[in-house]
Amino acid sequence: MHTVVDITLAGLPFTSSDDGVWEADGESLTGIAGARTDNFVDPGTGKATVNAPRLLTAAPPADFQLSARVSSMLGQTFDAGALLLWAGDETWAKLAFEYAPQRTGMVVSVVTRGRSDDANGYTVDGYSVMLRISRIGPAYAFHASTDGGATWDMVRHFTLGTVDVAVGFEVQSPTGDGCRASFTNIAYAEQTLADLRDGR
Repeated sequence: MHTVVDITLAGLPFTSSDDGVWEADGESLTGIAGARTDNFVDPGTGKATVNAPRLLTAAPPADFQLSARVSSMLGQTFDAGALLLWAGDETWAKLAFEYAPQRTGMVVSVVTRGRSDDANGYTVDGYSVMLRISRIGPAYAFHASTDGGATWDMVRHFTLGTVDVAVGFEVQSPTGDGCRASFTNIAYAEQTLADLRDGR
């Protein structure tokens, strides 16, 4: 068990769960997950693993966007750094840069409403990708960018069916001995995404 930490990023106060390690250097963030950590509820069996480190802040009821460049060496299958929406152990969603079984980095999204789904996006060359969460009215959108945010690809459009959520970061290592992920170029804005499909 680790000490809960409070970190300010992009002008917002984030608080950690009591597992994992979080370190901030200016507007850069590093998260370290221990072995066999994940946030996932198996859609077939209902088996829940909800112990991946989280660093969260309360999301406003208005539209917003949170983005960051997520980087990791991704040593073991399903190691990941992710952006996270959190409304409790049974209601949450994550957009992850994850090490796929094919031994490559991949953009992956999971939406959990009781049980999780699991959807692969696309593979990424290299060790980093830009990820973004946007709130648009009662729904949310996940986007990813491989060119530093010049263009965005829509990964997911969904609802959690709840208003009160927190938003932030997660690191996981479901099959490995731990994972370190960094989050840079962190940006937060309370503004509506102009175009859902092209992400601008």
